Amino acid sequence: MTESNKNNTPKHLAFIMDGNRRWARERNLPTIEGHLRGYEVMIKLPEWFLSQGVETVSFYAFSTENWNRSQEEVNYLMKLLKKALTNNLDKLIEKGYRIFLSGRLEELPGDLPQICHDAMAKSINNTSGNINICLNYGGRAEIVDAFKKIISHNIEAGQIHEGMIKKYLYNNDLPDPDMIIRTSGEQRLSGFLLWQSAYSELFFIKKYWPEMEKGDVEVILNEYAERKRRFGG
Repeated sequence: MTESNKNNTPKHLAFIMDGNRRWARERNLPTIEGHLRGYEVMIKLPEWFLSQGVETVSFYAFSTENWNRSQEEVNYLMKLLKKALTNNLDKLIEKGYRIFLSGRLEELPGDLPQICHDAMAKSINNTSGNINICLNYGGRAEIVDAFKKIISHNIEAGQIHEGMIKKYLYNNDLPDPDMIIRTSGEQRLSGFLLWQSAYSELFFIKKYWPEMEKGDVEVILNEYAERKRRFGG
C-alpha cells in the first residue's frame, strides 16, 4: 500500500470465498482438497489485513443454501469449521482477535452451536481486531430473523426505523462492510450481508479463493483507496 493511501484504509472488509471446487477440479483433485486449501487461506488472511489497520474481516463460510450440497461435502465443511473454532481458536485469541459468528447457529449439527458460543465468549474482551464468520448465514434469513425478534418484543409499526432493524441483526455492533470482495470471477452477492452492503464497494477478483496470497492485500487496499465513496450524495 502506498504512503498516500494509508489514510484511506477500510475498517471492514468482507470476503465471499468462492472457487474452492473449481480450483480442485482444474487440478484433477477431489473437491475436499479445494475446501482444505480454502480453509488454510481463511485462517491466515485475517492477520494479513488486521496488521494493516483494517479492524474487521468477515467471511461467508457457509450459506443457508449450502445444505443442498452432497452430504459428504457438507460433513467435511462442518468438520473444517469446527477445526477453525477449536484447533485454531487459541492462536487467534492470543493475538487479541475477537471472534463473531453470524447466522442461524442453533441449526448447526452436533456440538457446533455450543462451540460457536464458546468461541465468542472466550474472545469477548479482545480488541486487536474482529473476525466475523458467517455460518449457516443468509442475508434474507438475517432480515427475517430480525423482524421475528421485533415482533416478539411487541414493537409497534410506528416505532420501526432503520436503526431499530440494525439493532436486531445478528451482530449489530459490527460496522457495515466498506468493501465486499468476491473471488473466482463471479459477480454477485449471493445473499451476503444484504442489509449491511447498501453502500459497500464491490471488488471482484478472477483468482480462486485457494489462490489468495499475502500480495493480494496491497492490491485490495489500493483498490479501495482509489474508490470515491459518495453514499448517495
